[in-house]
Amino acid sequence: MSAAYFITGTDTDVGKTTVAAGLLHAARSAGLSTAAGKPVASGCEVTAKGLRNSDALALLAECSLPLTYEQVNPVAFEPAIAPHLAAREAGVALTVQSLLAPMRRVLAMNADFTLIEGAGGWRVPLADQDNLSDLAIALKLPVILVVGVRLGCISHALLTAEAIARDGLQLAGWVANIIDPKTSRLEENLATLAERIPAPCLGRVPKLKVLSAEAVAEHLQLDLLD
Repeated sequence: MSAAYFITGTDTDVGKTTVAAGLLHAARSAGLSTAAGKPVASGCEVTAKGLRNSDALALLAECSLPLTYEQVNPVAFEPAIAPHLAAREAGVALTVQSLLAPMRRVLAMNADFTLIEGAGGWRVPLADQDNLSDLAIALKLPVILVVGVRLGCISHALLTAEAIARDGLQLAGWVANIIDPKTSRLEENLATLAERIPAPCLGRVPKLKVLSAEAVAEHLQLDLLD
C-alpha cells in the first residue's frame, strides 16, 4: 500500500529538504519505492537544461521511480525570493490549480513512499488569496512538520501544528532538526515540543559535520508514521 505526505516547516531554512531527502533515503533503504515533488521553487540556477533548484535536485536524487526534473519541480524561478513575488515578476499565475495537476501525476505513480515538499512555512502565499497550504488541502495529504530547533521554535511549531489541524489535515509526525545545538535548555525545549505537538516525533537530526541523505536517515524512524 502506498503512502504519501506533504512536508512543511516552521519557517524557511529549517531543513525541510534535508529531512525530506533523509526520509526518502530511509524508505529506499527499507526496500520501498520512492517519489517526490517540489511544486514550486525559487532561488534556482540557470543551466543549459533550464532552471534548476538544489532542493528539488536533492529530492530527485532520492527518487527510485523514473522521474524527470520537470515532474519533480514543475514551477521554478531564478530569484531567491518568496514564490508569489517571483511569480508576479515573471508574469506567471501561481495558483493551487496550476500546481495541482503536476503533483497529482507524481502521486499517481503510486510509489510506496511519496513526499510533496512545500516552500518556506505552512502559510506561504500564492496568487490571489491562494496559499501553498491549500495545495496540501486539495491533495488531502497528511503532513510531516520539520521543526527548526533554535530559540523561538516552540511557538512557531505549535502555531503551525494548530494551523494544520484547523485546515482539517492530519499531522502525521514531526522531526526536530537541530539548527542551533547551542540553544539554551535544548533538552527542555525538545521535551516541551514532544509534550505539546499532537503527533509522534520521527527523529532528532543533530548538526551533522557531513550532511547527506544517508546520514540524516540514520536519525529518522519511518515506522512511527501512521
